[in-house]
Amino acid sequence: MITAPYHAAKNVVQGGVWIVKTTYVVAKGTTKVIYTIGEYTYEVVKAPIEWALTHEEIESIDGLAVKEAIRQGRVKAAPYVVAGRRYVPMSPEKAKDYREEGLASWYGYESGRMTANGEAFNPNGLSAAHKYLPIPTFVRVTNLENKKAIIVRVNDRGPFPSTHNARSGERIIDLSMGAAKRLEFHGKGVAHVRVEAIQVKEE
Repeated sequence: MITAPYHAAKNVVQGGVWIVKTTYVVAKGTTKVIYTIGEYTYEVVKAPIEWALTHEEIESIDGLAVKEAIRQGRVKAAPYVVAGRRYVPMSPEKAKDYREEGLASWYGYESGRMTANGEAFNPNGLSAAHKYLPIPTFVRVTNLENKKAIIVRVNDRGPFPSTHNARSGERIIDLSMGAAKRLEFHGKGVAHVRVEAIQVKEE
C-alpha cells in the first residue's frame, strides 16, 4: 500500500512507481520540457552555456572543465571536484534505495545561472541540489518538523562547506526557494528532513 501525506492524483502511483507525464513546448527556438507528477510541475529549460553556474566552486566534472562536461552530457553520475575534494556520486541503481535524514537548507538568489547539469535555475521551482544523487533524480522530501512533504527534482550539486560556515557542507540537500516555501521552512533557513528517492516511469 502506498501512503503519502500529500494529494496524489488518481493513477499517479502504480505499484510503487510514480507516473511522470512529459510535455515539450517550443518557443523562440528554446525547448521547454514540462514534467508532471500528480499536482507537481517541473519546468526544465536548457541554460545558455555562457551563464555562470549556481555553484561556481565546482572545479571540474569527470576530469573535464565544468562546461565542457555539461556540453558532452557527462554529468549524471560523474565524479566532480570542489575545493580540491573529489565527490563520487552513487550509481543510478544504488540511488533507487536512497533514504536519508538530516538538515536541509535552501537557495534562491542565483536566478539567471545554470545548474550543474546545464539547466536554467528557477528559484521558484521545485528543484534541489544534492552531492551524491545522480542528476536528474526525483526525490520525496518530508519536513519532519511539520510532516509536510513534496517531490522535487534534483538537478544541481551541493550544498558544500562555505568559507564562513564549514558545517554547511553537512546538510544533506539544498532546496530551491520555492520548495522551501512549500515545506514551510523558508523563513527559518534550515529544517530536519527525510529525503527518499522515488521510482518514476514516463507515460
